[in-house]
Amino acid sequence: MEVFNKFYSSVSNTVSQLSGVLPGNPVTREFEATQYIASAGPGLLWKVYKGYKKSTKQEASIFVFEKKQLERWSKTDRDIMIDILKRGIVQLTKLRHPQILTVQHSLEESRESLAFATEPVFASLSNILGNTENMPQPVPNNVINYKLYEVEIKYGLMQIAEGLAFLHNDVKLLHHNICPESIIVNQQGAWKIFGFDFCIANQSMTGSAPFWPFTEYCQAMPPLTQPALDYLAPEYILSASHSPASDIYSLGMFIYAIHSTGHQTLGNIGNDYGKFKRFVNEIKNLPPSRLFCVNEGLREFVKLMLNATPELRPDPHQFLKIPYFEDVGVKTLNYLDSLFQWDNLQKSQFYKGLPQIIQKMPHRICIYRILPCLTKEFVNPPMVPFVLPNVLLIAENSTKDEYIKYILPVLKPVMLIQDPIQILLIFMQKMELLLKLTPGDEVKSDILPMLYRALESDAQQIQELCLSVLPTFASLIDYPAMKNALLPRIKKLCISTNYISVRVNCLLCLGKLLEHLDKWLVLDEIIPFLPQIPSREPAVLMGILGIYKLTLSHKKLGITKEVMATKVLPFLIPLCVENGLTLNQFNALISLVKQMISKVEAEHRTKLEQLNSIQNESNVMEQALTSSENLVPAAPQTDIDKMFSGLGIDPFSFNNKQEKSEPSALNVNESGSLSIEDKQRIAQQQESARKFSRQHHPHVIPAPVIVPPPQLSKPVDLTSSLLQSNLNQLTTRPLQPASSISQPTPIVTQTVPNYNLNVGNSSANLGYQNSSIPFDNQLALPSSTGWTQPMGNFTNPSGNFNNKWANNQNNQNSMKQDWSAFESLLPNQNQNSTNNNNPVKKLNASEMMDLLS
Repeated sequence: MEVFNKFYSSVSNTVSQLSGVLPGNPVTREFEATQYIASAGPGLLWKVYKGYKKSTKQEASIFVFEKKQLERWSKTDRDIMIDILKRGIVQLTKLRHPQILTVQHSLEESRESLAFATEPVFASLSNILGNTENMPQPVPNNVINYKLYEVEIKYGLMQIAEGLAFLHNDVKLLHHNICPESIIVNQQGAWKIFGFDFCIANQSMTGSAPFWPFTEYCQAMPPLTQPALDYLAPEYILSASHSPASDIYSLGMFIYAIHSTGHQTLGNIGNDYGKFKRFVNEIKNLPPSRLFCVNEGLREFVKLMLNATPELRPDPHQFLKIPYFEDVGVKTLNYLDSLFQWDNLQKSQFYKGLPQIIQKMPHRICIYRILPCLTKEFVNPPMVPFVLPNVLLIAENSTKDEYIKYILPVLKPVMLIQDPIQILLIFMQKMELLLKLTPGDEVKSDILPMLYRALESDAQQIQELCLSVLPTFASLIDYPAMKNALLPRIKKLCISTNYISVRVNCLLCLGKLLEHLDKWLVLDEIIPFLPQIPSREPAVLMGILGIYKLTLSHKKLGITKEVMATKVLPFLIPLCVENGLTLNQFNALISLVKQMISKVEAEHRTKLEQLNSIQNESNVMEQALTSSENLVPAAPQTDIDKMFSGLGIDPFSFNNKQEKSEPSALNVNESGSLSIEDKQRIAQQQESARKFSRQHHPHVIPAPVIVPPPQLSKPVDLTSSLLQSNLNQLTTRPLQPASSISQPTPIVTQTVPNYNLNVGNSSANLGYQNSSIPFDNQLALPSSTGWTQPMGNFTNPSGNFNNKWANNQNNQNSMKQDWSAFESLLPNQNQNSTNNNNPVKKLNASEMMDLLS
């Protein structure tokens, strides 16, 4: 903000200064003055403003003379001074030469001022040498810090000599006031002749010897109306004459002033005419020691130029040929100023050797003198490949501000040129420099489109260079441009190119761009693209491998296990058997595959463990809500069962479903223990079952209870009744073997309860079941008797029924039965033994059982 305030204050001051001077002057209709920068002319009366032409925005300088500066003189003197100034500008406007200041708008006069416009200038040489009279205060830093380099002095003197040669030989005009106030340094650093206020034109006829009228110096006149005595030739007093040699004397004194300490002249005369006369006598015998400050190569010729005899002074052409000007820098600057005279072949040869000279030249000269000459060639595309490296070489030594102000504007049109292709190649080679100096906005608007064009070119080298520099400024590319413009071009180039090196560089570029992409862009655009690459060369595979490694290891990106399992691994595993791989490449590939498999395994195992723990917790809760008692003991696992156990098919097996189908009568609270209400309810159920079991209702059996029932007492009454029934049958029917007993015809059918009782190796169906059986085949004996049930019409002859009560009865059946009560019913042994025809043997327990059934 402080800088902005200073700039605003400077502009405001300039506007306020001009507001009292230029209004009413016709120059203001076409030119706009923006900044007061320097002063020039006799007594530095001309104020120089920086400005531009309103219609074309072309830079210009506006020279303004404020008439109020002459108020201390009389009206006559003021009129003389104004006439002298006007005469000088009119003469300047008539002249056209590279070494003479160019006028863009002729002199205009108003009541307050005189003004005209010229090419852009920096300052007068007097300002540069330290004379800051009539300059803005404070003096601009660029003027204070301006240092004249030796090559600038050499070339500046050459330019002035060329200008004098033009004036003397072509125009037949004497300048008559060569001094620092009359030399203007333009914006490019070139020295231009100015200040024709006291010039003398040739008065002779055409074809005759030139004649320049002489006017004596008048001490009564103000000094501003006459030439500066410090630079006036001695013949002005000695012979009351002047000639072109007088300007050579002034040039010699000018050279001395540039090199001397404090930039003073030899006589340091000022406006003292008497002192000037004394110095004229001294200069006839000028000692060489007085010229030690002058450059050694120029000292001898300066002494000759200051000779009191005009005829001994060298003319401008002779001066230009002295060895002092045999300098590479001077020749280079001179050649640049005359480029329009040469053809393309000569120019190309010059430009090829220019980089070596640029490295030795002062940077300011490169920026202000060499660069403008080079940029003029950008309108000639065939010459751009020769000029562009020199421009970029100057940019390497420039600050960012200098680059933005002087170089970038001229490079922007060149970035659009596609033919010849070498232009893109040069830009690609210097892309790092461009990215370092170019602001971000210009990178997006100018450099990035150029890179897009480079990717679409047919030149392999340009494509590879472009791919190598793209990652260096990826941070400047916004997300939409990266997704919609850059990545599609790289992918297209990678697939369509016929060069393996280009394809590998595409993969390397993508790998370097990964850190600038987000996870989803990589998963959506990069990962699916890699299997589409048609090439399977080892270098390409290693490039693909590198991208997978980076994606897998990058903390911001990462590949999900689903993508690895479904897309990446199915693509990588077949690559492991490629025959073109070296051992190291195979090891890298197989290592990545193992790493991915391990990651998939670890992540999925963790997920399944979490799901399994949740399922186990759910099962525990479910089991806690069911009975801890099983009605049927679990069948032992076979080897086949063990083989399939733990594979996740247990929930679908028949045994598991059967076990899960068992009902539960208990409610368990969260802690896994029975509540007091459940305990009371179970006790009541047990008591009811105990009472019901004592009743004589064999066809009514209570529902099974979860808790083990107490041992049932032997049903004595029921057994006695059944035995009595059987004895009655024995008395009414003849005794037959068990095997020959035929089953009676069913008489009465009824629904009987079906119980499962394990009796020895036989079984009876005691559970409730709606089945119609003959009354005679109904169960006659309870299980407690241990008698074997005939198979009859029972539906389950295997007898393998799950009933814990039957297990308890088995223990009782294992005891030996006492059959002595039935011995009286059978024939005695003695009778059986006497009857030899029908012998009867003693029945064993099994046979007795068959008999009684």
